[in-house]
Amino acid sequence: MVYWVGRGPRPKERNVDISEALFGRRSIRDYADAVVDEAALHRLIAAATQAPSAMNAQPWSFIVVRNPVLLQKISDEAKGHLVATMQSDPAAGARARQLHATLADPDFQVFYHAPALIVIGANAPAAWVTEDCSMAAQNLMLMAHALGLGSCWIGFAQAYLNTAAGRQALGAPAGWVTVAPLIVGHPRTRPAPVPRQEPAVRWLG
Repeated sequence: MVYWVGRGPRPKERNVDISEALFGRRSIRDYADAVVDEAALHRLIAAATQAPSAMNAQPWSFIVVRNPVLLQKISDEAKGHLVATMQSDPAAGARARQLHATLADPDFQVFYHAPALIVIGANAPAAWVTEDCSMAAQNLMLMAHALGLGSCWIGFAQAYLNTAAGRQALGAPAGWVTVAPLIVGHPRTRPAPVPRQEPAVRWLG
């Protein structure tokens, strides 16, 4: 099920090798002003629904937000929610203080002014919903790369979107569970590859 809350060049799907997609995808935080064609958004969601799910439950639903005023409102409220949460946490340390400075900056928008937000979640809590929706999110981000688009999972918005106020902002059902808030758009710039740590592997047998 897809909910639309809220035009632009249509990206051409490239013939991308799976290895190139896995090793070439980046989290994009710098977007051009161009909107994402609705057909491309449907293509991303179709890719997400090809993910595996426990017991083939396919529990995911999608909320697409393209209204810039609403995106700004959600950003502002998500920032305020995180700041209040950190202030009430006695264990907050240096990392929290660093985040507080970022979140307190009125010019910082958690969605990086991307033209579209696709929220992947479920209409009600259930076993393995987080795992299932996370796999759908990975599919969506890989397809975005194949279309020449950028994407990024916005953790800053996640906690707020799981509050009553966040659900109301999305027009989501009362039991809605947000798992993956993903921004999508045309990259203005692409970051360089990030060095990966050598994986810890135990071989048995």
